[in-house]
Amino acid sequence: MVVEQWRLEVPDCPPEAVARLRAQLHVSAALAQVLVRRGMGDTRDARAFLQCTESHPPSGFAGLDDALALLGEHLAGASRITVHGDYDVDGVCATAILVRALRALGADVDWFLPDRAGDGYGLSMGTVERLAERGTRLLVTVDCAVGAVEEVAAARSLGMDVLVTDHHSPRADGRVPRAPIVHPALCGYPCRDLCAAAVAYKLAQALFAQHPAGALAPAVAADLEQDLDLVALATIADVVSLTGENRTLAARGLRRLASTGKPGLRALMAQSGVNAAQVDERAVAFALAPRLNAAGRLYHADAALELLLTEDPARAEAVARELDAANGERREVERRIRFEAEAQMAQLGEQPAYVLAADGWHAGVTGIVASRLVELSGRPVVLIALEGERGRGSGRSIEAFDLLEGLTACAPHLLRYGGHRAAAGLEIERSAVEGFSRALREHAREALAREQLLAVERVDAVVGGEEIGMGLAEELARLAPFGRGNPRPTLLVSDATFAGVRAMGEGRHARFDVRSHGVSASAVAFGAGVRLGVGEGEPACATFSLEVNEWRGVSEPRLVLRRAQPAASPQDAAGAESSPEQPAELVLF
Repeated sequence: MVVEQWRLEVPDCPPEAVARLRAQLHVSAALAQVLVRRGMGDTRDARAFLQCTESHPPSGFAGLDDALALLGEHLAGASRITVHGDYDVDGVCATAILVRALRALGADVDWFLPDRAGDGYGLSMGTVERLAERGTRLLVTVDCAVGAVEEVAAARSLGMDVLVTDHHSPRADGRVPRAPIVHPALCGYPCRDLCAAAVAYKLAQALFAQHPAGALAPAVAADLEQDLDLVALATIADVVSLTGENRTLAARGLRRLASTGKPGLRALMAQSGVNAAQVDERAVAFALAPRLNAAGRLYHADAALELLLTEDPARAEAVARELDAANGERREVERRIRFEAEAQMAQLGEQPAYVLAADGWHAGVTGIVASRLVELSGRPVVLIALEGERGRGSGRSIEAFDLLEGLTACAPHLLRYGGHRAAAGLEIERSAVEGFSRALREHAREALAREQLLAVERVDAVVGGEEIGMGLAEELARLAPFGRGNPRPTLLVSDATFAGVRAMGEGRHARFDVRSHGVSASAVAFGAGVRLGVGEGEPACATFSLEVNEWRGVSEPRLVLRRAQPAASPQDAAGAESSPEQPAELVLF
């Protein structure tokens, strides 16, 4: 049995800051601890976060006027405009937003989504040539092309103007395309972490302000506001940081999604069993996004785009069924690849980073499997699907390791690569895989200290049993939507005991009671069966998230176990309980 090593961190939490937030914001001690430990000890910062209203005007993009002028010129000239997207949720949603916006302004607009197997990631030379042949005069990229220097140059040489909108990291050599660029990081936008769909939304906002379409202006603006549902889908699915304006866009977009007028989204929620009235970030991440992604992973993303654009309810239902079936097929393919990849990992033994490759793997699923293996191993993982003399790969990383920087260090072994710190894609010659694997392992070995390879459990609040209940669960829900950069709060119960452990979900999960300070609360543990890390009745130091669980019309508070360890001693437990404001760092094995 593998024993996971992890580090428990309880950051400093000055009691005077907690008391100040409790008095001025009328919040509980637990919520005040969360806010302080997340850097919001100042009352104004904490209030602003709870209100979730941060927003910035499109004028925050430097160089936006050049982009608007180019779009205005082609709108006035009735030129053919092609929106070039990507095959994931973010790329499809960004494409839909700009296509809808340009249609509302009367543009002659079409789109192009690359085929993962045939075209690969991003803007390719072959695509540039095909678009020129079919009459495109303005090429607008979304979710790609900030690194496509040569491809954009080729498009311009063939008579096309180009506007690049993207959010990925630029090339390591610093070169960017010679074209107007709308990019949150490169253009100095206040929220550097916008996803591609949010960038498209901001561009559409600015475009409508400059070209209000006369009497249609109010209707056009209202229609754009409705597209916040697409922004929320993409923001959550692309796992960008849910902080700042991103959190505002996701929260507003989830509210729009609950009452969306798009037949495709209504059909997708019905097909995936999502109650529109209760749609949240979890429903997006685990139900809606996988189905939208399935088309681009296994076949072609045009079906997902059609679902978002169609106004025909019958067609929407048919496409939603197709996507659901594709998602089921994706799960089977993923299961097979994961089994084979785990076997490779076992053969390699413990490594600072893993490069796994095989024939017969589907390139559209390698990213998902890489994510699962990162969770399993706590190491960066790159999976490469080999076909003929080449391979396409997807990588995912841990918080401490910059994957894009790692690929840059190994660039001599690669044909092409791109992405960002946490996720990236690549193309490689079959003969270069072994050398790339050695180079990435060596780079990771030098870049990562031993302690960085330990999983970190960062505590947001230290609580006792008397604090755990519906009131606190509902209060913590004010911090949603949750995701990268804004995870669900982690609560430390330092004097817990577990009782009544019983299996659920065909033995994959467990239900049990947590007792602390003489109070009992209901809890679940997912994915580990009834192995909770401590025995029943044994003093435990345990971390949980707390949520409102809805089941058959009944709402109740529920603890979800994250990690548990036998308490080192009663004195240690008492110390952690009585001094939550003190910093601590423990390494647990």
